[in-house]
Amino acid sequence: MSEPVIRLLAFLAVFAAMAAFELWSPRLERDEMHGALKARRWAANLSVVLLSSLVVRIVFPAAAVGAALWAEGRGWGLFPALGVAPLVAGIISFVLLDFAVWLEHVASHKIPLLWRIHRMHHADIGFDVTTGLRFHPFEIVLSMVWKAAVVIALGAPFLAVLVFEIVLNATSMFNHSNVRLPLGFDRLLRLVLVTPDMHRVHHSTIRRETDSNYGFNFPFWDRIFRTYNAQPQLGHEGMEIGLKEYRGGDPSRLSWILMLPFRPLRPGVAPQKKLSGK
Repeated sequence: MSEPVIRLLAFLAVFAAMAAFELWSPRLERDEMHGALKARRWAANLSVVLLSSLVVRIVFPAAAVGAALWAEGRGWGLFPALGVAPLVAGIISFVLLDFAVWLEHVASHKIPLLWRIHRMHHADIGFDVTTGLRFHPFEIVLSMVWKAAVVIALGAPFLAVLVFEIVLNATSMFNHSNVRLPLGFDRLLRLVLVTPDMHRVHHSTIRRETDSNYGFNFPFWDRIFRTYNAQPQLGHEGMEIGLKEYRGGDPSRLSWILMLPFRPLRPGVAPQKKLSGK
């Protein structure tokens, strides 16, 4: 099967599993997560991911996996130059790509131009599996260019990049999902993987909480760089999700979502200048 087909099948499987898990055992029950507004949110968020996928395939059809094949065919990159064994290169590539995505995420909060685009993701007033797909087409294209550059510089093996892309998409849906995990299991799991309770803190309206827990796959980077925040100040049941300046139904309208990067930055939602998890 081709790379797009493999990724699509993996996406559909994970999305269906997480959506079913949310229905079976939701972590939070909130008014904004139900009824007509939830239906509108889901329609808008799913429309965004479809549009973003289409834009990427038009603007950057090779994507990160194609970049890996291109570099591999020319023997480009650090690993081929050093003669690193494919298995070792693949493992290191996976870890370094995860760090690159973490770094990109931090930059999206710190650099005003990038925050203009990324804030659309945070403007979602709900937090469920579709939030993990809600990224502006501009952000997806920029992210793909960044990952492709890292892949080429490393000479990352094709298979490692394909696995990373599938895992990244799957963990984004997982750690944004509204699922209830046993608290003891969550404490253990977040030692090796970002959990929904861990990442939900990042979607708090409280700025110092939004400025924490940037990871998608591994939680190590937030612990190493001291941006880890174990629990929200008001608790998961009491915390407010989204951005204070954008409430109501607007953040659930597709037209509003797509136009948000062109709207002025408001003082309350400007990016943090200081990298701190405290």
